Formats: sequence, C-alpha cells, structure tokens
Amino acid sequence: MSLQSEPPSAANPKRNLLMSVAKAAVSVALLWILFTRVDLGRLWQAARQASPASLFVASGLYLGIIIASTWRWGKLLKAQHLDFRFRWLTSSYLVASFFNNFLPSNIGGDVVRIADTAPVAGSRTLATTVVLVDRGIGLLALVLVAAIGSTLHPRFADGHTLGAGILWMVFAGAVTFAIAAVRYPHAFARLAYPLRRLHAEWVDERLARLTATLSRFRETPGALAACFAGAALVQGAIVAFYVAIAHSMRIPIGFTELAVIVPVTLIVQMLPVSMNGFGVREATFGFYFARLGLPLESALLVSFMGAAIILLFSLSGGVTYLARHAGRAQAGFGAVLAEE
Repeated sequence: MSLQSEPPSAANPKRNLLMSVAKAAVSVALLWILFTRVDLGRLWQAARQASPASLFVASGLYLGIIIASTWRWGKLLKAQHLDFRFRWLTSSYLVASFFNNFLPSNIGGDVVRIADTAPVAGSRTLATTVVLVDRGIGLLALVLVAAIGSTLHPRFADGHTLGAGILWMVFAGAVTFAIAAVRYPHAFARLAYPLRRLHAEWVDERLARLTATLSRFRETPGALAACFAGAALVQGAIVAFYVAIAHSMRIPIGFTELAVIVPVTLIVQMLPVSMNGFGVREATFGFYFARLGLPLESALLVSFMGAAIILLFSLSGGVTYLARHAGRAQAGFGAVLAEE
C-alpha cells in the first residue's frame, strides 16, 4: 500500500536556524549563570570520585528503559495489526534516541520512528498516531509518578512547586481525556474539523485514518493497559536511574524526592526554549535540590552525569544509523553490478 502524499509545505531554513541559535543562547546563558555559582574544582573532584559500581547499575537501568520502551511501542503497533521484529524496533528506537539527543529538537526521534514504520503501515497518519499515543501514555505515567512522589514526600507541597493535589488533578483530567478519545474516536476527530478550512480533502482523509486508528485501540483495551503499566515501570526506572547516580557520588537524596524532581524536570525540558533541555534541566534540578538544602554542585553532578550516560547510549544509535545506510549503499552497489 502506498503512502498518501502530504500537502505541500514551505520550509523556512532561516527561521529554523534562528530558533536553533535562540535555543542555544538560552542554554549557554543558563549554564553560564549556574557555573558562576559553583566551585568548578570541587565539582570535578566529586565527579571523579563517583562509584563505578553505582554508575554501572545506572547504565543497566537505562538499558532496561530502552528495552521496555521498545516493547511498549511494539505493543501499540501490534494493536494496529502491525507486527515488527523486536530487534528491528530496538534498532529504530536507538536511532531515534540518537536524533533526540544530538539534534536541536526533541521531536527528531519521533520523525525517525514514524518514517521507519510508515511504509509497513501504509500510512504516515497511522504511524504518527501510534507514536503520539506512545508519547501520551509516557506523559501520563510521568505525571502519575510525580503525583505519587509528591504524596509520599509532601515537603515540596508549597506555593513554589507543584503539589500532590495539582498533580493528581492533572493526571485525572488527562486520563479522562484519553479514555474519551479512545471510546469516542469520531467525537474526538470532530475537534479538528476547523482545520478543514486549510485543506478540506487532506484533513478529511487524515481524520478518517485517525478515527480508524483510535477505533482499533478501543478494540484492544488490554494492550493499552499493558502499555500504561510498562510506561509507569519505565518512569519508575528513570527515577531509579538518577537515584543510582546520586548514590554513586554519595549525595543524600532518595527515591521519593527524585520521584518528584525527575518527572517535573523531564516535563519542563520538553518546552522548546533550550537546546535539548541543557540549562533548563540543570536549573530545575538546582531549584529542587536547594529546597532540600542540597548545594547546587549536587544538582549539577546528578544532571550532567545522567546526561552523559544517556548520550553515551545514544551514540549506539548513531552507529546503528551509519551501519543501516552503509548496508543500503552496499545493496545498491551490488544491484548495479548485477545489472552489468
């Protein structure tokens, strides 16, 4: 089945460049402010004394996060009657992770996943909807973990941070919206009807595909429930990942505190105001660590060490991407020789 063509759109390289420069400027400015407030020598000395065993545990947790995230994506695809080999999906997820961390955008990896699955799905809309549902389930689990952490550790419940009550209300509202979208896909699709003024035929076709995709999810509630459980496990593992990093440098902070800090930090760094969250992530860690009476150095150590491990894992996606294209080039060269 051939992919449906998208409506013509005019790219604006100049605007994209300006946005990237602005994001980089925000990241550099925030990091400069943070670094002027710490003792760099003491920071480096603490990083060098990190426990290799704890960092190894953190790396193992992150590997588990990648595996569980890939499984969840595959489960959603299977609910749409699309069966992919787990090894192939893992390869695609690693490449997506590489683009997420090394491109000036948090959606580059989603584009990779959509491009990899759309040919088999026969529809970019279907592939995009699956990725968006995957993202949405992950965000729901993120808010849930933050709400649980805030409930167990009410020290953050003041006028300067998100309290447990607000987080539980956000979670309840998001779950209600998600259930309504799956149970009543036609009503959900009608919310996008105003877009028909832009390109009625194209929008109608996409809405029909969106409705069909949501209807198939409605027929497989068990898959959605399993994916949500997997997402909650992943978010818990991300918190444990940062706990292991903190313990590697003997920073006195536990799971319940980080169960609030990490999800909120991940949500904040999704805002398109910085280069891949750098600066914003460290500032958010610093804000919460200060409320616990911990020095800014501790916040920067946990944030940067976590980022370093994630970037190292992401490099495997870059290697996978290069190997994939090298294989295609070799296959193309072989075809040329065969014709001769």
